[in-house]
Amino acid sequence: MKKITKYLFVFSLFILGASCEAWRFNRLTKSSDYDKKLTKAAEYYKKENYVKAIQLYEELIPIYKGSEKAEEVYYYYTYCNYYQGDYALSQYHFKNFVRQFPSSKHAEECYFMNAYCYYLNSPYYTLDQTDTKNAIKEFQTFVDNFPESSRIDTCNVLIDKLRQKLENKDYDIMKQYFKLSDYKATITASKNFIKEFPDSKYVEESYYLMIDSYYLLAINSIPSKKLERLDGAIDNYLKFVDLYPQSKFLEKVEAVYTSSKQVKENLIKAQ
Repeated sequence: MKKITKYLFVFSLFILGASCEAWRFNRLTKSSDYDKKLTKAAEYYKKENYVKAIQLYEELIPIYKGSEKAEEVYYYYTYCNYYQGDYALSQYHFKNFVRQFPSSKHAEECYFMNAYCYYLNSPYYTLDQTDTKNAIKEFQTFVDNFPESSRIDTCNVLIDKLRQKLENKDYDIMKQYFKLSDYKATITASKNFIKEFPDSKYVEESYYLMIDSYYLLAINSIPSKKLERLDGAIDNYLKFVDLYPQSKFLEKVEAVYTSSKQVKENLIKAQ
């Protein structure tokens, strides 16, 4: 019984303390003492009470606009949103901070954080990759604008991770086109993949899918298009064996090459 009474007493004190804090905060929000609000906002920020800090900073932004304190207010307000996990909103404010305060000591940091928020919002590679592409673009712009920054190496590492997502997505799309027997789309996707990711481990397979697609598209084409598409298979085979003489796909592409040459010879004879 004594323990229950003790817990009830402690709980009552906690409720009372919380109520008093809520009352003090409500009174503070109605106050016109903006310097006090700024001090309290900083205290809430240090205590990681970002909800209350945001509420105060939002009120203070227009109050201190154009003053020496405007930069400080907006800087901490933006980080409050970031620590709350609202990366889309904080990304906007980080970039807007740079626009408003281009000479600030925080400008470089905020431009990087703008890109980093896009990175944090970049989803799994099978999903829409708009934020991934935006992150790459913003990191590259950061590198261009701050070539001496200590954050350059971090940018390059993160760009590589983001590009890996795009590579995986494009590879899956290319494979899916082939499975669906959409050979025109496979050829286009393969060419784009090789151009965009020339160092990818999937380039060999991309060539193989392109060669096979040219051949399969040719044998199902009208006569006027067969030769052109067979030449596509043959020409890319020659390029492939020059690049990958020990490829694991060599036997497959050689079979396609042999069939392509035979079909081409028969077509020429028939003309």
